Amino acid sequence: MSLSIKSVVLGLIALLVVLLGTWQLVNSRQVQLFGELVNRVDTDQKVIALTFDDGPAPGNTEAVLTMLAAEDVKATFFLVGSAMELHPRETMLIANAGHEIGNHSYSHQRMVLMSPGAVREELERTDALIRQSGYQGPILFRPPYGKKFVMLPWYLSHRDMTSVTWDLEPESHGDIAGNSQAITRYVLDKAKPGSILLLHVMFRSRQASLDAVPGIIEGLKAKGYRLVTVSELLALRP
Repeated sequence: MSLSIKSVVLGLIALLVVLLGTWQLVNSRQVQLFGELVNRVDTDQKVIALTFDDGPAPGNTEAVLTMLAAEDVKATFFLVGSAMELHPRETMLIANAGHEIGNHSYSHQRMVLMSPGAVREELERTDALIRQSGYQGPILFRPPYGKKFVMLPWYLSHRDMTSVTWDLEPESHGDIAGNSQAITRYVLDKAKPGSILLLHVMFRSRQASLDAVPGIIEGLKAKGYRLVTVSELLALRP
């Protein structure tokens, strides 16, 4: 093999390594380039943070709030700004029930290649809508689809905002995502102290996840777990 061909091959290998590393960084639930990212908390206490993404949406918002109230559980809702604009009443219901509200962007687009101005607009517009609901607690952030690269973490670090991902996501498994009993069994089998559980319950396509909520709560309580908000979980860190 000639020197020029070797150089091309080595260059392609190097490029492949860089692309693979970039892809892993974009999708990592544990690592980002700047600021703080949390996907779970190391603790001996049997606590789990219950989190819901997307929405709010009429009907399912009221349904999940009723389930949580029946079990006296507070959860963290990562809401989308455009949905909050469409459904301010449902946003206020979440806030008035004492749940934590997090920022899940305004448009729910992948924020991997967004400009600094677009990132700022996505987050600040959503923060304002969260405050309009009457919610006064800390605002955490969850990147849409869990994806991030450079500008989003950089902006979050300058705002001193924590990125929250997860370590329990039953819906990512296609063989169980459409079965509420399978979702419940998965969570009860995989749960561990300090876990952050992600569920999507706001839309009709996620009916199985919504139906699984009571069984998940009851099952975790039977195992001795206490369900908390993400901020309450973060407070347990050393």
